[in-house]
Amino acid sequence: MAIDRVKLLERLFEITRGLSASVDMETYLQSILSAAAELTESESASLLEYDEVSQEFSFKFVPWFHRDAVNSAKIPLSGSVAGWVFLNVTPLAIDDVSKDNRHYDKIDDLVGFKTKSLLGVPLIVHGRPVGVFEVFNKQNNYTGEDILILETLASLASTALQNDMLEKNIFSSQEEARELDKLKNEFIAITSHELRTPLGLILGHATFLRELVGNEYQEQVDAIIRNASRLKEIIESLASVDNYETGGSLIRSRRVSVARIIEDVSASFHEMTKSKGISLKTEIKQGHELWVDLDGGKIAIVLSNLLKNALTFTNEGGHVLVRGEQQPEYVMVSVQDDGLGIPIKDLPRIFDRFYQVESHLTRRHGGMGLGLSVAKVMIEMHGGRIWAESKEGVGSTFTFLLPVNKKSEPESPPALVG
Repeated sequence: MAIDRVKLLERLFEITRGLSASVDMETYLQSILSAAAELTESESASLLEYDEVSQEFSFKFVPWFHRDAVNSAKIPLSGSVAGWVFLNVTPLAIDDVSKDNRHYDKIDDLVGFKTKSLLGVPLIVHGRPVGVFEVFNKQNNYTGEDILILETLASLASTALQNDMLEKNIFSSQEEARELDKLKNEFIAITSHELRTPLGLILGHATFLRELVGNEYQEQVDAIIRNASRLKEIIESLASVDNYETGGSLIRSRRVSVARIIEDVSASFHEMTKSKGISLKTEIKQGHELWVDLDGGKIAIVLSNLLKNALTFTNEGGHVLVRGEQQPEYVMVSVQDDGLGIPIKDLPRIFDRFYQVESHLTRRHGGMGLGLSVAKVMIEMHGGRIWAESKEGVGSTFTFLLPVNKKSEPESPPALVG
């Protein structure tokens, strides 16, 4: 007696809905096997997986009462119904297996099961067969409707297997990424630590020699000191990011005027702006000191990195503006330039460590791609936020917010706190 169509649709819908439910793979595929036997009015069902190396099938899922018996059983590609279905990628129904030499009867002897009839359909993933789905022993002959039902369930099983494979690949990739990140952090920590001592000796001796040598070698000694100092900056930047990520960095907060930091840091770039012919201005409302509890040294590094970045990528005759503003809950600082700008495709990654907009083979500007990542780290250490807005060929604006601690804010005239 054919199964009621309403019941059929309800059962298929139930199985389909289960595909998105948070159940484990084995439970879900066992429910598909049960549905296959029920909906085709068969005695049993199994799902076979093909091994390309051995060119054999193994039982990936079978009813629990057959599991131990077929745990290590194999079905050959040649001389089996599964092999024929797999090679032809076509369903096959056999109403009397005793009259068909394609049936591999050794599994019957192994599990004590007598196969009388069977229906098999291919399992297809990414357009190619990966196994076979079979049902056994229908009281009547298998019909075209049975084939359609089994193909539908096979499609759901294939999707489930594909999802499981993708999840495993994602998990494996995440584990590899975590391991690589760990190795990278360890390398950075060890390298920065080991380089500090010899670099300190180079700087110390070079500074000492500068006082002794005559003008004839002054330029060479200055070059040693200049480049060693540059290496020192790189090592300190690496250490700053590593200390933050490993929890080794500390904030030494005190009441600081952000307005004073802006003025002092901007003044330190006087020679650079003069040599490049760039106008550097600050804009702070008169009387606003922008008081915040923070680590002044770290915020000075942030602003120095942003200013150096702006001046580096601004052409001669360009303009850079540093603006500080007092808001009710935070102090906002922005560095705006009319330089080269950042391509929109690069904007989401500019705060990543070592990321550079220019290729290392074609870039015209120096740097390790650490300045912005260090700035981001130090702002986030203060509970703040930093972002960039840019248009290629027009310029960029980097902005950061520093939260104001209202409870510890000193008494000041209204004009000082905005």
